[in-house]
Amino acid sequence: MHRYPYNPPLLPSPTLLFQSIMPTAVAVRNGGRELDETSDAVDNVNVLKGKLWDDQSEFDQEKDKTQFRDYEGACDRVKNFYKEQHEKQTVAFNIKARVDFKSKTRARMGVWEAIEMLNTLVDESDPDTELSQIEHLLQTAEAIRRDGKPEWMQVTGLVHDLGKLLFLFGSEGQWDVVGDTFVVGCKFSDKIIYPNTFEGNPDYYDAVYSTKNGIYQPGCGLDNVMLSWGHDEIHSTLVTSRAHLVGSIERDGRSDMLAYLYHVLKDQSSLPAEGLAMIRYHSFYPWHREGAYRHLMNEKDEEILDAVQAFNPYDLYSKSDGTCNVEKLKPYYQGLIKKFFPNELDW
Repeated sequence: MHRYPYNPPLLPSPTLLFQSIMPTAVAVRNGGRELDETSDAVDNVNVLKGKLWDDQSEFDQEKDKTQFRDYEGACDRVKNFYKEQHEKQTVAFNIKARVDFKSKTRARMGVWEAIEMLNTLVDESDPDTELSQIEHLLQTAEAIRRDGKPEWMQVTGLVHDLGKLLFLFGSEGQWDVVGDTFVVGCKFSDKIIYPNTFEGNPDYYDAVYSTKNGIYQPGCGLDNVMLSWGHDEIHSTLVTSRAHLVGSIERDGRSDMLAYLYHVLKDQSSLPAEGLAMIRYHSFYPWHREGAYRHLMNEKDEEILDAVQAFNPYDLYSKSDGTCNVEKLKPYYQGLIKKFFPNELDW
């Protein structure tokens, strides 16, 4: 598996590509072979081009992006969700959730089975769609596919929200599974949507948690901060109290945290590091969209930010696309799943 930094294969220069195609076009002039061989050469160029995962998205160029993430005009369902999430996502809750999570066995199943299992959920935090999760996953993957992005990125789009299975594994509600994520244990950023609703969270008034750095060291890196408990950044941790958590961070600079879906897939897939970062941080909008928490970042975080931002348009702007024909698309994506995942995974 690739480690940071991951360098995608270098593309040949345009001159070399031209030289590789032209002999095919001029050397064979009879029997239709010229057309076939030239077509094959062009296909090879397109395959190479498709490996540029960080090319700007094209599918969304004609979309009115002001119509997305309109939280001021969102319905009461969305506003009530975030009020509850912001009031209940405390450091104490996050520590307890991590301890409880480590003690439970959840499920063993394949990726497509997990997608179908999740299909009963409609995300209460999302103002842009009321479609089922399988529709959103396929819309995301299909947008990536239409833009000619590599297969690993397509399948990343397909699975990026499977952490929402936690809702079916005994969560307290949607507020501890879905929605934008944010750092707990330091001052709540004003870049988080509905920031005033944190006034109902006891950590808002805590002498340590209400400071800029809180329990963290500047530049400690996102691996070493605790994001709000949710579907993409579900951590497992050995800490059992505030004192233990602070002591762990001060002692060795980290809190021994691992993201749930990220952790599941990094050990049971062949996704590259960029794909894993897309999964781990795609809901961390205050960071990758609004620029918050830069004081906690390290060098590695600067690199993965590019990957998360490259993925975001497909997650967000594909939601306005038409519904997908699940049965028609299923064989293609089952084929991709086989390339990157075992038949069954431990969830």
